[in-house]
Amino acid sequence: MPTSAKLGMQEVKLLNQFPVNSHFQIGIYEGTISPLDIVIKYKQSINGEWTRPRTPKHIHWAVDILIKQNEDPKETDKFLDFLISQWNKTTPFKSEEDRKNFLDTEKLMNEVESESQEYSALAEKGEFSIKFLILLAKLLMVQEKTNRSDAYMFGKVIEQLKNHAGIYKVVSSATFH
Repeated sequence: MPTSAKLGMQEVKLLNQFPVNSHFQIGIYEGTISPLDIVIKYKQSINGEWTRPRTPKHIHWAVDILIKQNEDPKETDKFLDFLISQWNKTTPFKSEEDRKNFLDTEKLMNEVESESQEYSALAEKGEFSIKFLILLAKLLMVQEKTNRSDAYMFGKVIEQLKNHAGIYKVVSSATFH
């Protein structure tokens, strides 16, 4: 991942990076929305070439979960229960120390590795690996809750997916501004 990223006219520095597997890398940059904001970027290896760093949107992971849900509804619902539990227990960063502790590569990757074992049936379904989705979800959740005390979007998308609300409602929830 690049050591800095441009957000509008501002240059922000890389705080940490997570080598998820041989196909995905996630970089965390200082954000600009709040003092403890983070910006998430990821790169994906496609046909042996790394993409440019991309900013993940809710619609990206939601579509991947719809694919997984179509292929294995029971296992995907278990995974969605896990994400709902994560959403409910995620708390915002309150200090630089909180942010630093949360973004500890070894600690966070060990957590993700352990949690991903529970959903190995979904590992080869869809575009994203289960490890990538768990790590991305944890990062998006804390980012959203840090920047908005009334955060709801991630939770709303998970709820729509869990309720098998259909593609229209999921896409509408994932792209609402």
